[in-house]
Amino acid sequence: MNKFLHVLVYVFLIVAAVGLYFELELNKKRAELTDRNKMQENYIVRIAKTVEKVEPAKDAVFEIKLDASPVEAKLVDVPDMENVLEDYQAPLEQTNLETYNWDNQTDRRQLRSVYVLDAEGKPVMDGTEFLKTGKGTEDELLNRLFESAKAQQSRLNTTRAALTELRGKLETVVNELNKLKPEARQDKVTIVEKNEKIAKLEAEKVELENQIVKLKSQIDELNQEVTSLKDEVAAAKDETEAVKEELEAKKKMIEQLKEMIKRSVRAPGERVTGGGPVVTALPAGDKGKVVEADNENMFVIVEFSEDAMKQLKGEDLRGPLPLLELGLRRPGFQGEAGEFIGRIRLRQEVQGKPYVICDILGAWEQDKVQVNDILFAD
Repeated sequence: MNKFLHVLVYVFLIVAAVGLYFELELNKKRAELTDRNKMQENYIVRIAKTVEKVEPAKDAVFEIKLDASPVEAKLVDVPDMENVLEDYQAPLEQTNLETYNWDNQTDRRQLRSVYVLDAEGKPVMDGTEFLKTGKGTEDELLNRLFESAKAQQSRLNTTRAALTELRGKLETVVNELNKLKPEARQDKVTIVEKNEKIAKLEAEKVELENQIVKLKSQIDELNQEVTSLKDEVAAAKDETEAVKEELEAKKKMIEQLKEMIKRSVRAPGERVTGGGPVVTALPAGDKGKVVEADNENMFVIVEFSEDAMKQLKGEDLRGPLPLLELGLRRPGFQGEAGEFIGRIRLRQEVQGKPYVICDILGAWEQDKVQVNDILFAD
């Protein structure tokens, strides 16, 4: 009995080992089938993206007008025209038509559904077999893809036929152009020869006209030179007279100012009284410039700016002239004190004009005062 039990145990062990072996092999096949199905599913999704889902629009039309009138030695204002693409199938040119896109969970799940499922998710029986065709199955998607592929192939064949027909029309047009080219070359040669003769005659005509224009131009230049010389002489006379008048006017004004200086000399401490407060200082900055300098008699005539005159005499210019001391500088002067030239003291104003007669303060002299030296307050 013990021997029988030992034998039975060994038999069970052998059967278990065989069963384990078959289980392992079955798992390998199951994994292989799973990978194969996944690879086929991915390729179906990729292939579906190359198949057009919709038909091209049928209303597309193209038109190329061809001049159908014969080539004759006469002008044709309105030639006969014909449409070369009258029978051309324009819809075939449409691109970027929508393709199938099954790269989503819903369509991928349907690609994995081999059988038709009922409401409970169980396969529906078709007699003794499971039903494999119908809504929600892989067969439905693949049939749709197959029909679209057939339609796309049909359009491809139609496109090939249209290309063949178009090539025939192009060949006809090219042959007609090749026949016209020799005649056009001969006409062009004749035109070139005649144009050369015309150009030669035109060149001779232009040369003669240029000679005439050149002679006229020389005459005009001579006349212009004579006129210009006359104008220059007249302008020189006018300028000379104007300079003389200006010089005389300045001399008279200087003489008048000198006389006023002589008549208005007073003690250094004397002040001129007026109808307003006397200014004791001016804001720093440039105030005017020297318009006349007499270093021998130690006086200058200064032209103040409008703002400086208001600072001296008030906004209404009715205040008294303060006897202030102001500095002089000369831009670019390089002395011991830089641009500083010296100092002056206000003495007498010129009524009705922004001029003031000033005394030169010899103790401050760095150089002789010159016209256009700058007056400044510090």
